Amino acid sequence: MSTENNFDHLLGIKGLSQSQIQTIFETADNFKSLLNSPVKKTPALRDTTIANLFFENSTRTRVSFELAEKRLGADVVNFSSSSSSVKKGETLIDTVNNILSMKVDMVVMRHPAPGACLFLAKHVNAQIVNAGDGTHEHPTQALLDAYSIREKFGEVAGKKVVIVGDILHSRVALSNIYCLQTLGAEVMVCGPVTLIPKNIEKLGIKVSHNLNQALQWCDVANMLRIQLERQDQRYFPSLKEYSKLYGLSQDRLDHLNKEICIMHPGPINRGVEITSDIADSNHSIILQQVENGVAIRMAVLFLLAQNNR
Repeated sequence: MSTENNFDHLLGIKGLSQSQIQTIFETADNFKSLLNSPVKKTPALRDTTIANLFFENSTRTRVSFELAEKRLGADVVNFSSSSSSVKKGETLIDTVNNILSMKVDMVVMRHPAPGACLFLAKHVNAQIVNAGDGTHEHPTQALLDAYSIREKFGEVAGKKVVIVGDILHSRVALSNIYCLQTLGAEVMVCGPVTLIPKNIEKLGIKVSHNLNQALQWCDVANMLRIQLERQDQRYFPSLKEYSKLYGLSQDRLDHLNKEICIMHPGPINRGVEITSDIADSNHSIILQQVENGVAIRMAVLFLLAQNNR
């Protein structure tokens, strides 16, 4: 994204101003009202064609983007690397340029390589939205998470948020840290020593390896999934032991002297990082996160398109 409040790309949260994030939130407010009305569509992007390029498997993010695009009236092209010429050795730039030659205006991309979206933005003539690049960033997830906190509490500033779990392999964690800090929240990460990046406290956050203490400190607990598919070695003895030390259960919440808000970016490993009764409880805003994801992605796409006209 550019300076001021104009949007050229959404490549990451780092570098976004508080004003830009607030603009996204205020735009999302309008779209959420639309989504909760009898008429859930608008022709705002009627003349815009958007390509969804997913070089990694995804269900929630891809469906959320596609629904947002269709609610805005855009023409949508879905692309999967598993059935493309990428398998035959075609480069990323060639793949995207071939798609753009079909008069595509915007590209939403998920890629396993950190920095892939930034690389693409420098080499192709299209607006790029990062839907997750490796273990780097996942900006729209961070935006919808912060938006959900704002919806729950009225504001993000001053709230204490702990992000629990596999911080080392998480693109969600990094984007959340940048977004929450920009909006004035205090942030802590919590997990096993092996899953906390070295020197992460240099980002200005707190670090804990004791979940009970972290829960006592926080207003909001964002429970991350253990990303076994990204782990090339064993970082803890077993999922059972991890769940015992870092899983969120009713017993842990019963020992707190206050209520906290529970979040999860999904997909949930029920019984590992969070038990089913907590995920489905009144403490949880997990389903609200999913709903808010569509409104936030509508806002991002709309603002990008407006800047391109």
